[in-house]
Amino acid sequence: MPTDDPPRTSAPVEVRGVWSSNLDHEFKLISSVIDLFPFVSMDTEFPGVIVRSLSGLPDPPQSPSAVNYVLLKANVDVLNLIQIGLTISDADGNLPDFGTGKRYIWEFNFRDFDVARDFHAPDSIELLRQQGIDFDKNRELGIDSLRFAELMMSSGLVCNESVSWITFHSPYDFGYLVKILTRRDLPSELDEFLTLVGTFFGANVYDVKHMIRFCASLYGGLDRVAKSLGVDRVIGKSHQAGSDSLLTLHAFKRIMEVYLGKDGPEKYAGVLYGLEVCMQCSRYGSCGNDNMRVELGIG
Repeated sequence: MPTDDPPRTSAPVEVRGVWSSNLDHEFKLISSVIDLFPFVSMDTEFPGVIVRSLSGLPDPPQSPSAVNYVLLKANVDVLNLIQIGLTISDADGNLPDFGTGKRYIWEFNFRDFDVARDFHAPDSIELLRQQGIDFDKNRELGIDSLRFAELMMSSGLVCNESVSWITFHSPYDFGYLVKILTRRDLPSELDEFLTLVGTFFGANVYDVKHMIRFCASLYGGLDRVAKSLGVDRVIGKSHQAGSDSLLTLHAFKRIMEVYLGKDGPEKYAGVLYGLEVCMQCSRYGSCGNDNMRVELGIG
């Protein structure tokens, strides 16, 4: 059980590397505290983007969100996930310590991707290598995504309306997770995809990249936004999924403190940056998300 001695806010952070050998144990740990730490910040690492254009498509979609989704599906369907980073916290941003002198976040390493045979963007692979990812180790010791999906479904992380998900520029993150959880290619239509995201991850999904649209002077990628907010990276490097998931949580917390706290986070929930159709509108036809109504020109 978590303890307040020593204080979690001052204890060092450790990334729990998850491989095939300790996958079951780590999910048991997460499941044991998810009710106490129901805020889940998530990041993924994948082999880049290889389809960047719809040229040659006989009847291309017209809306930017639909175009972005077609490109998302074209890439996720043929590429394999490399890492998932998860940070779980309570409403105050405290991390689980399991009665130790450290606080913990997670980094799941997958075996599905084979750099020698699978499609990938070479520049993305080189960047991930520079940031410390060992593709040979992943192939030898990494997690099978089928087993990951089985354990995730029973972990309390998904299909749990008490859990909130925090991301940064999240369509690909959720795309790969939906692919893993359903064991099939992504749906043909954006609305179907958003329905699946809502089914697995609930209504309380926050994309920090979407939220900064409502924050004067904030723009760019995660590292730039964090720097503008005065938020330091506590552990690891950029493009390491565990480290990025923690930085995303801290950026979210600072944005709520400095910019958006008066409204509460719910006003900004359910919108994935680049796929600007509110998930609740997609499922139910309408919702109370005034920000999304303005962006879509409704009302």
